[in-house]
Amino acid sequence: MSRIGKKPVAVPAGVNAQVAGQTVKVKGPKGELAFTCPEDVIVALEGDALKVTPRDQTKRARSMWGMSRTRVSNLFVGVTKGFEKKLEITGVGYKAAAQGKVLNLSLGYSHDINYPVPNGITITTPKPTEILVVGIDKQQVGQVAAEIRDFRGPEPYKGKGVKYEGEFIFRKEGKKK
Repeated sequence: MSRIGKKPVAVPAGVNAQVAGQTVKVKGPKGELAFTCPEDVIVALEGDALKVTPRDQTKRARSMWGMSRTRVSNLFVGVTKGFEKKLEITGVGYKAAAQGKVLNLSLGYSHDINYPVPNGITITTPKPTEILVVGIDKQQVGQVAAEIRDFRGPEPYKGKGVKYEGEFIFRKEGKKK
């Protein structure tokens, strides 16, 4: 039984939530988000809380139960607080600069990488070796951060590359003579 799925999602003050069939629409101070739940779960607005329940006791329905409840909960967090991911750049000459809707990355290649910033995402560079990805959709923020990290992931010998803040890079010992 899903322990996370059992908890109802409280609707915060200043947030408007609507349920139409399987679609949950949430409007708050930071913007508007929607999520369509799978057919395996039932979503109902009860008072000032959203309740997610499985249609039957199949393995898929129970799996979708906890996932749907978490996704609905993330909608409320997104429209009230928002989400952010911080990336760190390590390496001599490696740097980033946000210029309008384009992120310019110098990551040791023969050319600079120009990454177009998608709608709904704000990218800032407080330092040349730090990238801050901010948005209201948790999935989109994580996807953009992963795409930026993929341009030059951290390598295990010197730790050079783009990594998430607080990410541990398993270091290897180099070749011995």
